Amino acid sequence: MIDSLIKISTLLQENNTVFVSLSVVLGLVIGSFLNVVTYRLPKMMQREWQNNCLELQGQPISDIKQYSLVRPRSACPHCGHMISALENIPVISYVILKGQCRICKAPINPRYLLVEALTGILFGFISWKFGYSNNALFAAIFTSALIALTFIDFDTQLLPDDITLPLLWLGLVFNLNTGFTDIKSAVVGAMAGYLALWCIYWLFKFVTGKEGMGYGDFKLLAAIGAWFGWQLLPAVILLSSLLGAAVGVGLIFLMKRGRETPMPFGPFLAIGGIAALFFGTQIAHSY
Repeated sequence: MIDSLIKISTLLQENNTVFVSLSVVLGLVIGSFLNVVTYRLPKMMQREWQNNCLELQGQPISDIKQYSLVRPRSACPHCGHMISALENIPVISYVILKGQCRICKAPINPRYLLVEALTGILFGFISWKFGYSNNALFAAIFTSALIALTFIDFDTQLLPDDITLPLLWLGLVFNLNTGFTDIKSAVVGAMAGYLALWCIYWLFKFVTGKEGMGYGDFKLLAAIGAWFGWQLLPAVILLSSLLGAAVGVGLIFLMKRGRETPMPFGPFLAIGGIAALFFGTQIAHSY
């Protein structure tokens, strides 16, 4: 068994094509799981909040069946058909089923396909850039967390502490042995990332009397700072702000979206974080 693992490890080290290919397949599988996370985690949070409110009011907690990331099994939201393993193969099942439930023919949200494909592609780029290394493993974890946060923020305008805080601490732990940056830069980056958006939040609120972003955005930028150090934060903030402004203006003029309609900022921070992951060295050298 150990000899087999050593041979596989040697093959992946010596043959980058095999490693990239397997990484893409793994990314597709992880992407399928991320679809579950983005759908179920907000519902789990809502149930927890409801039970906390009942407990504070001295009322009995509602007796609801177990609901987690693994239970109950995934099912069609229209007819309740339990999805089998063959119907849950990333990308392939969606194509074979033509984007429809096998039983009731109701359309399956194409976002499931998007998340799986996006995760697979990014895993492929990660393995190509970092090779068979610890950096590739941690980069994949970082990317998976950002993908989940992006789509949760799109749906709920929430960035759950269950993801942002572990992501922050994992970045600090990873950089203890100089992962993507040294530990001093990582600690300063975590503090600076949080305080930067915290200051912008209170300045905006003082000037306009409105809240421009949520505390989850502070924690996400702090996590990005913990992974890549304070040196990349200006570039991440600038890129995120420019993308957010461009998308916001486009939605207003092209989609007739109301100016007062809130727009999540987390996805743009996530794009900035991905840019720091792939192009951090070039960005740092540029200034």
